[in-house]
Amino acid sequence: MKSLLGVEWMKIKNYGAFKVLAIFFVIGIGLSNYIVYSVNKNIVGNINTAGLVSFSPYNFSNTWQTTSYATGYLLMLPALLIIILVTNEFSFRTSRQNIIDGWSRNEFISVKMMIALIIAVISTVLVILTGGIFGFASGTEFSLNGFSHVGYFFLKALSYNMIAILISVWIKRTGFAIGLYFIYLGAENIVSQLLDVGSMKLRSEQGIDLGSLGDYLPMNASDGLLTFPDNPLKSMAKSALPTDYYWLVLALTLIYLALFVFLSRRKFLRTDL
Repeated sequence: MKSLLGVEWMKIKNYGAFKVLAIFFVIGIGLSNYIVYSVNKNIVGNINTAGLVSFSPYNFSNTWQTTSYATGYLLMLPALLIIILVTNEFSFRTSRQNIIDGWSRNEFISVKMMIALIIAVISTVLVILTGGIFGFASGTEFSLNGFSHVGYFFLKALSYNMIAILISVWIKRTGFAIGLYFIYLGAENIVSQLLDVGSMKLRSEQGIDLGSLGDYLPMNASDGLLTFPDNPLKSMAKSALPTDYYWLVLALTLIYLALFVFLSRRKFLRTDL
């Protein structure tokens, strides 16, 4: 696997799209979290609430959760890179050439999934570094409170990357694959919002609390693991919202992730190169 990863690195290290998306992602992490920090400090912090609302999202008690949540919105960038890298293998026939050169189909798809895993790990490390920087900047005492959300971020990053591989091996054409990825992402978000509204109606009108049904969809499951830290305003809104069944959403995330991997491998091992 190490030698195969070396070959993959040779393919992408000088690739322009890789450099551009990587730079945008790294800058985006810092910028998105700074925006959250700035809005809280300069807008929310200046609202006169008579002492009812006192909340600092980047204190060490909140920084890991806040950073994971804010950065989660940028995970479409690594997924976009993976779609480009995988579909290029089909467009330029390098997938076929690798098989001719002695790679097995299993090795080929496995190394693509390993790249997806490595990108998810690097993304998670960046979140840890960013969370630590903002936490220390807050001047509060170091704490690992909420660090589990970094693990949730990793699962979301890996899920986004694996569904990108799944779409790539099924569609094979870069433009169509990218279009389908974003169309599906948007469509699932719309359906998720409708399901969440239905969940609130069920709870308020029927007294049935099934949780946020939108979080049970393939991509929204990993999204549902990442939430903004509890604060007074959020606590007031919770009374009207369905219960968060984290254990169920986590289980669904793992099931969907395994399904993405299985379907991707099955498709590539049986597809015509």
